[in-house]
Amino acid sequence: MKLATQRTSSPDGSLLVVSRDQQRAVPATGIATTLQDAVDRWDEVSGPLEALYEQINAGTVPGERLASLTLAAPLPRAWQWLDASAFPSHGALMQRAFNLPPIDAEFPLMYQGMSHQFYGPFEDVPFPTEADDIDFEGEFGVIVGEVPMGTPAERALDYVRLAVQINDWSLRRIAPVEMKTGFGWIQAKPACSLAPIAVTPDELGPSWCNGRVTATLQVRRNGELFGSVPATEMAYGFHELIAHAARTRALCAGTLIGSGTVSSSDYRTVGFSCITERRAMEMIDGGSPQTPYLRYGELVEMRAFGHESTVPLFGEMRQRVIRYDAAR
Repeated sequence: MKLATQRTSSPDGSLLVVSRDQQRAVPATGIATTLQDAVDRWDEVSGPLEALYEQINAGTVPGERLASLTLAAPLPRAWQWLDASAFPSHGALMQRAFNLPPIDAEFPLMYQGMSHQFYGPFEDVPFPTEADDIDFEGEFGVIVGEVPMGTPAERALDYVRLAVQINDWSLRRIAPVEMKTGFGWIQAKPACSLAPIAVTPDELGPSWCNGRVTATLQVRRNGELFGSVPATEMAYGFHELIAHAARTRALCAGTLIGSGTVSSSDYRTVGFSCITERRAMEMIDGGSPQTPYLRYGELVEMRAFGHESTVPLFGEMRQRVIRYDAAR
């Protein structure tokens, strides 16, 4: 099943069921008003939503052209956003470039970020200054139902409702300053963006394996390919990330958990999902970074492709970086 959110005057938009080919969509009228409503009542509404999904695929309900609709993030705001760093090659590259000691932890790295706003897939993204070193970070995530405290990893996938694609915008000048305080990120981690379509794991086919989205994440910067990175080196599956997050707290329905930057040890061949990794490689190779961070007006595009698939699993993200205008 594929779901999306149409932008409305409400901050949470209205829920859409999207056809398998991503060409058409139909409102989930009378079933669930929003994606959060659907996740809150998943056992009650998933059956009717699935039936509507089958109807739009069969053509018995016409729907509207998806391209004609204004889409918000599938979950425009969430009760909780927890982001991990589950790809070891990302940390290893940073440690080598900046001569940092490895982080000695026997559990997944994870922080709690800003959750009250997620940008839609085609929204311009405002930042106060280019001097903060604006970066993109492509990753995958899952939206869970209510997870009881202490849920073990072997049962955690039972609570996964949907998979999503994320651009976790980061401000690299601020991040190391905040990290040194020992507290969490605030200024370095503004609102994230979400690709337009949230997908139940069964729809991912072989691209959902062992609690992981194993698709290839394609990133373009101003139309030029920046990376086509397979997400096959994730050290912790989402079941392990969910169990880690729920060890001492229950997770409310609608909690979004991210994988962290999709990264590959074969980065010289496949490229990168964030600018700072390419800069790290340049530092290792030549002593100084050459690739600049983002400037106003630049375009960032992201798509995820499954095995032998030419249709982006989560639709397309296409966003331009702009200057924040307090008067807007």
